[in-house]
Amino acid sequence: MHSTPHPFATLSPARVVAAIESLGFWLPGEPFALNSYENRVFLLYDDEGRRWVAKFYRPGRWSDEQIQEEHDFLDELVAEGVAVAAPWRDDSGRSLHQMEGFRLALFPQLPGQAPELENPAHLFALGELIGAVHAVGERAEFQHRGRLDLDGMVHEARRRVLTAPWLERRQRQAYERISVELQEVLAAHAWAPEQTIRVQGDCHIGNLLGRDENFALVDFDDCLMAPAVQDLWMFLTAEHEAEWHMQLSEVLEGYEQHREFDRRELALIEPLRTLRLMRHSAWLVARWEDPAFPQAFPWVADAAYWDAHIRQLEQQRVALTRSSPWLA
Repeated sequence: MHSTPHPFATLSPARVVAAIESLGFWLPGEPFALNSYENRVFLLYDDEGRRWVAKFYRPGRWSDEQIQEEHDFLDELVAEGVAVAAPWRDDSGRSLHQMEGFRLALFPQLPGQAPELENPAHLFALGELIGAVHAVGERAEFQHRGRLDLDGMVHEARRRVLTAPWLERRQRQAYERISVELQEVLAAHAWAPEQTIRVQGDCHIGNLLGRDENFALVDFDDCLMAPAVQDLWMFLTAEHEAEWHMQLSEVLEGYEQHREFDRRELALIEPLRTLRLMRHSAWLVARWEDPAFPQAFPWVADAAYWDAHIRQLEQQRVALTRSSPWLA
C-alpha cells in the first residue's frame, strides 16, 4: 500500500538538525519528536539553552500564503499581549523557511501542562485567554485561510469515508444513510459569513499549556474564519447539567473580560460536535498512506471501529433533532 515513500519518511533527525542550523542556530543535541501527526514537530535546544519547537508542514496541505497568514495572526496576537507563541523571524523578517522541499517554522517552546476542566479557576482563565484571542480576531478577516463550512465539510467527510476499504457492505450502507440524514439536519444550522471571526480552530486542551491559572494557546495550524463558539465548546465536557452550567458560566465570565459572547451560538455546539466526529474519521482515512497513521491508529482498519462510529453518528442525529434543556 506504501509503494511510494511518504515525504516525511526522509525527514531524519540529521536533516532536521541541518535544516535548523541552516537558519543560523547551532544545536548541541538531537531533536526530540513531539506527538504530532498532521505535521512533524520537534523539540530542540540551541547552544544558548533556549528551547524551540520546529514545525515541518505537511507538503501540499496549505499554501505559502495560508501559512504566512497563520504566522501574521500570531504576531498580531503577541503584539496585543495575548499568550501565544509567534514564530521566529530571521534578519529579513521571514518566518516561513524552505529546506529541500519542506517548509518549516521555528517557535519558542511554551512549557506547562494541560488545564483541568473541572477546576473553575482554570475554566475562567481559558475563557479569558480565548476572549483575548477573539478580541483581536474580530478586527479583520483572513484572506487566504478557509471558513468553517458545515455543508461543504460534511460533504467532503462523507465522500472520503465512503472510499475507506475497510467498510463492510452493511456499514457502507448504514454510513451513507446516517451521513445523508445528518447533512440534511445540519443544513438548518448554517451561519452567515458575518457571524464568523478569526479563531484558532482546534481548541482542545492539548493545545493549551500552563501552570496555576496562566495558560497559553498553541498550534494555530487550523486557524480559520468560524463562529466564536468553535474555540469554546470543547471545554464543556461535563455529563450532568449542573456541572455543565458551571463550566459554561466560568468560561463565559472569563471570555467576557475581553469580548461579549452571543449566547445564540450555544445552539451550534451539537452541530460542531457532529462535524468534528465526521471529519476525524475522514481525516484518518485521508492520511492512511502516511506510515505514522497505521502505527498510531491501527483500530481504524477494524470493523468494530466503524460500527462504533456509526452508532456515534446515530446518537448525534438524535441530539441534533431535540432542543437541549441545558441551553434554556
